[in-house]
Amino acid sequence: MTENRTFDGRFNVDEAKFPNGMKALGDYIHEKDLKFGIYSSAGTMTCAGYAGSLYYEEVDAEDFAAWGVDYLKYDNCYNDNVDGVTRYTAMRDALAATGRPIFFSMCNWGEEESWRWAPGIANSWRTTQDIFDDFSSVEYNFKTSQKHFERGGPGGWLDPDMLEIGNGGLTHEEEKTHFALWSLAKAPLIIGCDLSIAS
Repeated sequence: MTENRTFDGRFNVDEAKFPNGMKALGDYIHEKDLKFGIYSSAGTMTCAGYAGSLYYEEVDAEDFAAWGVDYLKYDNCYNDNVDGVTRYTAMRDALAATGRPIFFSMCNWGEEESWRWAPGIANSWRTTQDIFDDFSSVEYNFKTSQKHFERGGPGGWLDPDMLEIGNGGLTHEEEKTHFALWSLAKAPLIIGCDLSIAS
């Protein structure tokens, strides 16, 4: 047990941030006709230092399904040097065992030649390192992702990382180009800005 997990290995949910629990949050999101996405890591901790799901795949997948999660971004931090095929396959199988359809977004930053094996494991997989709010990063991630464009298709999509549209670092023309490039690449169109201030 760690401070991020209960005695039985479950996530220790922050009651101050989520006073009604994660299931209530999922219900609220679904009442808005939106999908419930959540984040974890195929490591002992997430990149921000919270509990990761490595070695807890089954119990975490059960919780995700019980909460009504629709989308899991599964990162690569603190991976204990366990190979990616083993780590990501374990979560894929755990999610499938719940019976709930949860989109599995694998994020191993394009390492370990994941383009060779990710299509059989995840619904999408990161092909690059993290994107930054600068057009040179947009261009780099697009070109890197396209090196193995033939590996993407229905049920398994290449992911050059989220859209930087609305974050302030791109001109309007660069934002339009960014969106067009991701669309041409059939990449997930995930907005990573504060929607309350997006123009």
